[in-house]
Amino acid sequence: MSNTRSVPPFRADHVGSLLRPQKLLRAREEHAAGRLGADELATVEDDAIREVVRKQADVGLRSATDGEFRRGSWHMDFIYQLGGITQSDENMHVEFRNEDGTFDFSPAALKVSGAIRLQETIFAEHFRFLRETTDATAKLTIPSPSMVHYRGGRASIDPAVYGSEDDFWADLSAAYADQIRAMGELGCRYLQLDDTSLAYLNDPSQRAMLAERGDDAEHQHERYIRQMNAALAGRPDGLHVTTHMCRGNFRSSWAAEGSYEFIAETLFHQLDVDGFFMEFDDERSGGFEPLRFVPEGKQVVLGLVTTKRGALETKDELKRRVEEASRFVPMDQLCLSPQCGFSSTVEGNALTEDEQWAKLALIVETAEELWG
Repeated sequence: MSNTRSVPPFRADHVGSLLRPQKLLRAREEHAAGRLGADELATVEDDAIREVVRKQADVGLRSATDGEFRRGSWHMDFIYQLGGITQSDENMHVEFRNEDGTFDFSPAALKVSGAIRLQETIFAEHFRFLRETTDATAKLTIPSPSMVHYRGGRASIDPAVYGSEDDFWADLSAAYADQIRAMGELGCRYLQLDDTSLAYLNDPSQRAMLAERGDDAEHQHERYIRQMNAALAGRPDGLHVTTHMCRGNFRSSWAAEGSYEFIAETLFHQLDVDGFFMEFDDERSGGFEPLRFVPEGKQVVLGLVTTKRGALETKDELKRRVEEASRFVPMDQLCLSPQCGFSSTVEGNALTEDEQWAKLALIVETAEELWG
């Protein structure tokens, strides 16, 4: 067994988003209110990113993200920059759950109102700044193509633009392929496609919702995997790609539950990525049995450390669970991370920055003891 990994995903890794510091949150509020200019906001963002990159290095992480500090949302800030996609006048309604009950989240919906295309490389300046700020492997996170489709489905696509869903998918995957090639040219060596839809499809209630609106809920994951592969088909040599699949992460709440079993065989055998970030932080994620389908040459990053609560896991507990997972996939193909980002939206989860860094340090220390 090789004790270290010189390429992503690393033995100790993390998903991407990090809690926004108070100074940055205040600056965003001031900017939204018209009291702080765009240049001044960018300066505050730059300083916050330099600091958060330094902290990632201090805890021993080999990858670095900008914490998604320039975004309000992990996915919509990207999706709205694709040509042909605009914000709808209507709102989506997503039911989130936590230990205290349920609540409704109603962000603006999107609509496909024109031919989808890449107008300019999205997050190019964000990535350049990160790459110049860190000595670690700079990691960029973007939403997967399926995130453009999952929430609204066919109803969000103007039939005058795309009479056929096949044409919509062809253009969407081509736009993503252009983005991925451009990121490679910018020196990106670590790209992550964040995808809640694949994990949501394990939940029977989510499949029922899709079936009700006329989608082929039993085979939707197969279409999504095909389109992700089409987007990745021309990816540059040396670009390592992972996907992160979670069941929702908004203010310490989730939207879906259930084991990965429903999608596992197709996912692991067909999706052309180097690694899978998967959440396994509690019983709503199911057991490790779906990992029996993981083929040689693919890494699974076990999301065993929750980002939804501040209470710190123990090394013994993490080691025991990694051992359990290794009954289904060889230890050499496993890595360790939090189960999700700490701040998928600007609001962040219900824990402190100190608790966040303690969790990341624990992951690094545990991985060193497990893999050397």
